[in-house]
Amino acid sequence: MRDLPFDIDDPRLAAATWSRLVEPGDKVTSALVTRLGAVEALRWLVGVARRGVGADAGPTLQAGPTLQAAARLVPRLENLDIRRELDVLARLGGHLVLPGDQGWPEQLDDLEDRPFALWVRGRLPGELPPGRLPAPPGAATPAVAVVGARAATAYGQRVAAELAVGLTEAGVAVVSGGAYGIDAAAHRGTLTAGGYTVAVLAGGVDRLYPAGNAALLEAIAADGAVFAEVPPGCAPSRSRFLARNRLIAALAGATVVVEAAWRSGALNTAAHAAGLSRPVGAVPGPVTSMASAGCHRLMREQGAVCVTDAAEVLELVMPLGAVEPESPPVQPSLLDGLDPRAARVLDSLPARGSAVVASIARAAGLSPAEVRSALGHLELGGHVDRDGGAWRRARARRGPALGAEHRLT
Repeated sequence: MRDLPFDIDDPRLAAATWSRLVEPGDKVTSALVTRLGAVEALRWLVGVARRGVGADAGPTLQAGPTLQAAARLVPRLENLDIRRELDVLARLGGHLVLPGDQGWPEQLDDLEDRPFALWVRGRLPGELPPGRLPAPPGAATPAVAVVGARAATAYGQRVAAELAVGLTEAGVAVVSGGAYGIDAAAHRGTLTAGGYTVAVLAGGVDRLYPAGNAALLEAIAADGAVFAEVPPGCAPSRSRFLARNRLIAALAGATVVVEAAWRSGALNTAAHAAGLSRPVGAVPGPVTSMASAGCHRLMREQGAVCVTDAAEVLELVMPLGAVEPESPPVQPSLLDGLDPRAARVLDSLPARGSAVVASIARAAGLSPAEVRSALGHLELGGHVDRDGGAWRRARARRGPALGAEHRLT
């Protein structure tokens, strides 16, 4: 094999080269590069290619899995010039981010097989100017992954967009995969609310996939970030989609699945999140909807938290006490605010028509004197009206009449 046509001792070129050589999620090669560093590991691989796989690999790298990895990687060295991919990225206005760079998402360091580099269009959260992602008081700015079915229902898309808007209003970034359905609804909801969103691609950032979401992904790159761990020119594939899901889960403080079939890529993302000890939420749907079967499975079998709005999602990522729980609106009751005796008297009045004191007393189980006293207080509060010698429920609640004389007997 001829030498590579670029400087393999350049750390950035070496890291970029590894992202071209290695399929995402390759733990063996990731461990090798972590152990030796990108430059030394690339020197070793080039040396193996020169000598031939199976020749002496060095005293510390004789392990079978390492040499098996080399056998997979050496053919990819042929005609490789990573500068071509970097030129494509530059023409797209993108840039390369390596571990340790300003802007590198430190959450990715929790992965056993973290990416060698990120090929980015737009700006990652750590590269944004101060104030671009305002955090709620007393809390670090978190991110939430909102994922779900491509074949989403109108219900699922509406919920995803509403969650994204609510998270944006709380200063939370939204992470997803740029796909049709739930992903697209979450991204659009965030952009509509003026928020920050990240789309993680399974292929190169020059191949915005799916093509039908190209305009959306361009908008995300303009206001947020679109990135991949593979260089431009790489096509999305099933294995790369599954590996990509671990990045979505790692980037976010929590993952929320809005809709998912019984078997779904969104469930794969949720599994990665759980493996990283990140909270997982699931949105319930109709029990008759196959689009929500995966969400119900997550809640039943894997302990996912049932979430129905942005406030409940925020509870997954905010410090304890940072989010005030929202109480649902309560319809006022007819008997609210009344003492027990007045409540019994009002409850004993007919829904329509009127009744005399003696009749009310029998229905309420009170004496006539107690009924008359209670009726006087109810009339002052606007709960009852006189109807000749009888009483009826007030047609509309009103405050006590000013300047009017009211008899309590």
